[in-house]
Amino acid sequence: MLCLTLTMQILHSPFWSHLSFQTSKSASIPALPSPEKCLQLPASKFCFQPPKMERSYWRSRKPSILSYGTTASVEAGGSEVLTGTAENDVLKALSQIIDPDFGTDIVSCGFVKDLHIDEALGEVSFRLELTTPACPIKDMFEQKANEVVAALPWVKKVNVTMSAQPARPIYADQLPAGLQNISSIVAVSSCKGGVGKSTVAVNLAYTLAGMGARVGIFDADVYGPSLPTMVSPENRLLEMNPEKRTIIPPEYLGVKLVSFGFAGQGRAIMRGPMVSGVISQLLTTTEWGELDYLVIDMPPGTGDIQLTLCQVVPLTAAVIVTTPQKLAFIDVAKGVRMFSKLKVPCVAVVENMCHFDADGKRYYPFGRGSGSQVVQQFGIPHLFDLPIRPTLSASGDSGMPEVVADPLGEVATTFQGLGVCVVQQCAKIRQQVSTAVSYDKSVKAIRVKVPNSDEEFFLHPATVRRNDRSAQSVDEWTGDQKLQYSDVSEDIEPEEIRPMGNYAVSITWPDGFSQIAPYDQLQMIERLVDVPQCTPAKA
Repeated sequence: MLCLTLTMQILHSPFWSHLSFQTSKSASIPALPSPEKCLQLPASKFCFQPPKMERSYWRSRKPSILSYGTTASVEAGGSEVLTGTAENDVLKALSQIIDPDFGTDIVSCGFVKDLHIDEALGEVSFRLELTTPACPIKDMFEQKANEVVAALPWVKKVNVTMSAQPARPIYADQLPAGLQNISSIVAVSSCKGGVGKSTVAVNLAYTLAGMGARVGIFDADVYGPSLPTMVSPENRLLEMNPEKRTIIPPEYLGVKLVSFGFAGQGRAIMRGPMVSGVISQLLTTTEWGELDYLVIDMPPGTGDIQLTLCQVVPLTAAVIVTTPQKLAFIDVAKGVRMFSKLKVPCVAVVENMCHFDADGKRYYPFGRGSGSQVVQQFGIPHLFDLPIRPTLSASGDSGMPEVVADPLGEVATTFQGLGVCVVQQCAKIRQQVSTAVSYDKSVKAIRVKVPNSDEEFFLHPATVRRNDRSAQSVDEWTGDQKLQYSDVSEDIEPEEIRPMGNYAVSITWPDGFSQIAPYDQLQMIERLVDVPQCTPAKA
């Protein structure tokens, strides 16, 4: 294929003139709308009625068909409104199924879609839309849904179809075009070289792909890219779309791949600021398409490159890789603290090269306890041990990930557990972030439930607006308050509240001002005490 030298406007850095890419044309991928979200508050807290889908129930003079969804058709010959008894029976039965990650029934979670009931034939059909196609308990959901609905005395046939929400981050409008159709971005980090971080990243990615997810890998180590050695795509050069000036990533076994090693230059020899620009451009100008998970193989350290990555993309979660040595723990602790400051949850620790078995005994050549120490000191909930295996090392050099080469082996089993952990934790985090701050018109109050906290409280909108600390409200030089108390009406209401990463929300007010409100700041604002309660909405 024809190679051309990059001199395009989007790639400003001088080093791009040295890179060679292949050119090809690719169709653009349309952005999908955000899925509807349904919130069910605990009964022990203040409870408000969540937004309802528009429901239509019709019965014609022909055999009755009940339809539940956003639209309903009316058969010819006249119609009358149904009471919805059959639909209530089905939803009540399905509400017995509890999502173990959210602790809420699947009806309240909004998983039940396209419910259709033919009372004359006793047929029920519906779709369960899960948060991810890699849901580890999707088969259990399908089986249980069939069982509880089939148990209804008037039901003779049940048809359940499974689907997943479109791949789209909660705050897609705030991201570069190439990242707007990626649901979750997971960083694999160690802050120390040589502990097996790239091995964990690659095998985790292919484990998620094996679970049914759409996955990509971004190798962020420009100085020593590992991805070209660990996988064997047929096309080993990044392709360029000359019309859209974007990068088309190569694929291997269904996983999309981007690495500086595929740019035709091997390792980079350049200063830090230029490397940060390279990583940002490679990540944001790639046509990732629709992905459920993008796994980022972070480079060692906690410097400019790591901070750039955390600022350019909203990381959903991080997986920490370490080894049993004390020296590894010291460096890993720095990385955990960095993610903590950046409000990125660390969901799992992988302790690599823990042990090996010989002569019927288990040996620990590098000592024990580093992974457990990370879990105990920083409260990371999950720990996974990887043994010393010659095949695991060899697979990294052969271009075939171990979980693909031996999907039933001990290593693959460990990564299966890690994959399930990542899927469940990312789903929890997305749910917590999407419902952390909302406005309830019935009581004219902003409800706040900060992620990873059981505390729930309410704020007056005018109080939140008056506590804005941006340059528009506070003089940056003197600290004097520019926004006066009387400037904000007592009956002001927010027009829109959107999540911003895992640390704040963006609140749009009627005057057009967009206020960034960090969770830490909201927790310090004066709270409402006497909030009227209401009856929970019934399905």
